[in-house]
Amino acid sequence: MPSPRFCPHCGAAGLSRQLPAGDTHERLVCAGCGYIHYENPKVIAGCIIEQDGKYLLCQRAIPPRPGSWTLPAGFMENGETTEQAALREVWEESGVRAEILSPYSIFSVPQISEVYIIFRASALEVTGQYGPETLDYRFFAPEEIPWESIYYPAIRQILERYIEERQAGIYGIYIGNDDSGKVHFIR
Repeated sequence: MPSPRFCPHCGAAGLSRQLPAGDTHERLVCAGCGYIHYENPKVIAGCIIEQDGKYLLCQRAIPPRPGSWTLPAGFMENGETTEQAALREVWEESGVRAEILSPYSIFSVPQISEVYIIFRASALEVTGQYGPETLDYRFFAPEEIPWESIYYPAIRQILERYIEERQAGIYGIYIGNDDSGKVHFIR
C-alpha cells in the first residue's frame, strides 16, 4: 500500500520516515505538526461454513484473480468486531446468513502485512443472492473443491487443515504464519 503524501492531521506535504523518540519502528512523521502516521497490517475476517459435508466457497468477480475461488472473507471495517466483519463478509459475498461456532485460525502473512482471522460457522439461511464481488458461490464436497483455482495460499492451507481435522473429528485453533505455526487443541 503506498504511503500517504500529505499529513492526515494538518494536510502538510512534509512526511518523512524516521524513528520517533521512544519508538521501535520507523514511522511516517509530519515535519509540520509532528503527527505520527502509523501503518499497520490489514485484518481479513471470514468463515469456513460447512453444510452436509460440503464447504462454502465464493468465486471472485474482482481483482486480484477474478474467477478464482476462496472462502468468504474480506477486510475488517472500522467500528466492527472480527465476528461482525466475518459474518458481514459471508453475507455480502454469498448471501448466506451464518452463525459463528468458534474461532478457527489466526494466520499471519507478514510479507504483505495481512492477518487472517477465520471462524468456524454454520449456515442459518442460504438466500441464493450474492454481492457484486462474487461471480458464483457453491458448497463443495472435499473431492470437488477446485484446489488449483484457490488464489490465496493462506486460504488453501486453512481449508486443507480444516478438512483433515473435520475428518478426524477434532478441531484445533491454528496460530501461525506462512512459514511456521502450531495447531493448539482445546480439550
